[in-house]
Amino acid sequence: MPVALTSPAGPVAAACSDDRVELRGDFGTVRFRVAVADDPRERAQGLMHVPEMPRMAGMLFVYERPQSVSFWMANTLIPLDMIFFDETGVVTRIHENAVPLDRTGIPGGDGVQYVLEINGGMARQLGIDVGDTFRHPSVSEDLAVWPCEGE
Repeated sequence: MPVALTSPAGPVAAACSDDRVELRGDFGTVRFRVAVADDPRERAQGLMHVPEMPRMAGMLFVYERPQSVSFWMANTLIPLDMIFFDETGVVTRIHENAVPLDRTGIPGGDGVQYVLEINGGMARQLGIDVGDTFRHPSVSEDLAVWPCEGE
């Protein structure tokens, strides 16, 4: 997975791109380089068998419509934070430090359309919280709280 540290100190000026997710909240703005899982096969594979991930990297799971989702860590070798978003790009739930190889279900709740998996502990370290927003080209510009256009 091609990833790199791309967290700006100031405002984000770059345009949206498929391989980047930007989040903003009281902490400011942060950027993650992502792989996108937007079909059933890719979502089922997720980050299984990945031995390590760069600090500011992750995987964005994109669903066709808002729904109830649940994750598990079977065959996942690294601890992950899972950030769940609604169709507008608002954080609805955060599950911190999911345990590698654990088969216990991790519910995301109802109305989830996007899930961002990042290295375990990063959400707390960066100050990401429920109510924060993200942007990515997969979020409908008609619904997005923070759309890609109009930068």
